[in-house]
Amino acid sequence: MPSIDLRAGCSLCRDADPLHFDFSYAFQPIVDVHAQKVFAHDALVRGPAGEPASSVLSRITAENRYSFDQACREKAIRIAASLDLRSHLSINFLPNAIYRPEVCIRSTLQAADQHRFPVERIIFETVEGERVSDGKWLAEILSEYKRIGFKTAIDDFGAGFAGLNLLADFQPDMVKLDMALIRDIDRSPSRRAIVAGVVSMCEQLSVDVIAEGIETDDEAHCLSDLGIRLMQGYWFGRPRFECGTLEADIQWTV
Repeated sequence: MPSIDLRAGCSLCRDADPLHFDFSYAFQPIVDVHAQKVFAHDALVRGPAGEPASSVLSRITAENRYSFDQACREKAIRIAASLDLRSHLSINFLPNAIYRPEVCIRSTLQAADQHRFPVERIIFETVEGERVSDGKWLAEILSEYKRIGFKTAIDDFGAGFAGLNLLADFQPDMVKLDMALIRDIDRSPSRRAIVAGVVSMCEQLSVDVIAEGIETDDEAHCLSDLGIRLMQGYWFGRPRFECGTLEADIQWTV
């Protein structure tokens, strides 16, 4: 991992207002259906007693956005370490809360070091649909994260219009297909054609594809036939509040 001075601070870190609300995480497995093992756990924000994500996200403002983004990273790593998760850990981040990626990543590196969670097992997901004023800037953020040693992913790929342009500027380690493309794919020739095209394109770019939102055996089989091995959804395992999903609980019928 490149050397970064973890002691160095910045005015935004020092002067940021503390959050006036609490939150926690549920963890949902991302499975490798070919190897029949858990590849990663997706950290999904929840209220402190397991309340829906909306109860937390509705409290994010322009004033606390930076503090929330920083707190999310530290808490996801801390809880994952306490659960002794041996898989990758996938964390959503807010690109609009970052002003200098090499500076804003320091608290994340401190948390990984403090809780002894390997940096190379952390995946940072950016939501494609989030409004980002400068796509080149987002590519710079992801490039810096990749340089440090994190894995990177575009979440909800296909939900907006920025995904293809972003892929032209930066190739993440993974893209996560939006669940709207997955729903009833076994009965939709158009969805199958689109997903097959994305899979082919990503193969040429050496980008792994994750299908999320899978709810039926037929969807899972169809996606496997299209060449996708990394999958996530209720069919395999539901999110579990402050608890990693045991592999014994996972559906492996694909």
